[in-house]
This record gives sequence, structure tokens and C-alpha cells, in this order.
Amino acid sequence: MKKYELMALPYAPDALEPVISKETIGFHHGKHLQAYVDNLNKLLPDSEYENIALEEIVRKAPAGPLFNNAGQILNHEMYFAQFKPADEAVQGPEGALAAQIEKQWGSVEAFKAELEAKGVGLFGSGWVWLSADVDGNLVITQEQGASNPVVKGLKPLLTFDVWEHAYYLDYQNRRAAHLSALWQIIDWRVIAARYDG
Repeated sequence: MKKYELMALPYAPDALEPVISKETIGFHHGKHLQAYVDNLNKLLPDSEYENIALEEIVRKAPAGPLFNNAGQILNHEMYFAQFKPADEAVQGPEGALAAQIEKQWGSVEAFKAELEAKGVGLFGSGWVWLSADVDGNLVITQEQGASNPVVKGLKPLLTFDVWEHAYYLDYQNRRAAHLSALWQIIDWRVIAARYDG
């Protein structure tokens, strides 16, 4: 049976400060994500999903504990992998991705404003995503709970976590401030590679 493990972060726990604190990383990655990994490993044995890829589990599993834990692992792995310390991050999209954003939104600023607004406007817990369809067109979606755009046949590129555990220690109830600050640490090379891949 395939056993999942907690992903290793590609940076030190304090590397994203002050945007995301070491304390938040400790809880968010070290406790919340670890719990989803542990839970999924308990749920998979003797299920029809025990030997398929994580993304396939999220695509195929019905709503419930298995979908929720698999979805949260997939979402968080993409989330944590898209960051880089602010002084190392490329501060905007480039290449084909940049061209598509300009084509659809008119400017990177307009795109960012829409994604932030959809993140702020998502009721309850969930994720806001930038994804691509099969033709390379971009779409911003709000995903409730543990859902992921792969369920809709989209290719997920960039995500902001709007579960309170992602920001409450650092920003309290100021979700908008948290979302606005995240752009400082987005590694646009990762997002472009997902778009081009």
C-alpha cells in the first residue's frame, strides 16, 4: 500500500517571515498537514484508492473523510511549494503565463485584485485558486473545504488558503491583509512551470 509522508518544506520555517511566521508554519505544516497525512494513511488500507496517486483520489473519491484528507494534502503540498523568501522571489509572472494574464485581465494588478476579492468573499473555510483549462485559459475559482480544481477538470496553478489556521496567528481576522501580503512570497517560476507543464 502507498503510504503518504509529510512533505519537506523547500525553505526554513522562518524563511517566509514576516508574511508567514515561523509559528504559523509550525502549526500549519507541522500539525494541520501532518494530521491530514496521518488520517489519510489510516483511511486508505483495503479501500479502492490505496494504490493510486493523490490527485486521482481527489478526482474520484466521493465527499467524505477520505476525499477531505486527500484533498487537504494535495492543496497544502501545492500551497507550501509555491512560496519563496520575499528577497528571493520573482515579483510577478513571466512568459506565457504573464501573457495570458494580461490577455484575460488587462493587467497583473487586475488579476491579483480579483483573486484577493474571491478569497475574501469565500464564506467559511476553503481555498481560492488560479487554474488553467485544457486550452490554457485561466480561471479563478473558490473551492469550499478540501476541494481542488482537479475535480472540475482544471489544472491548478496557484492557491491561497483561506482556512483560519493559515493566517489567524499572524493576522487574526484580517483575511484581506493576509491575502494581499502573500504576493510577496509567491515563487512565480513554480506557477509558470505548472502552467507550461
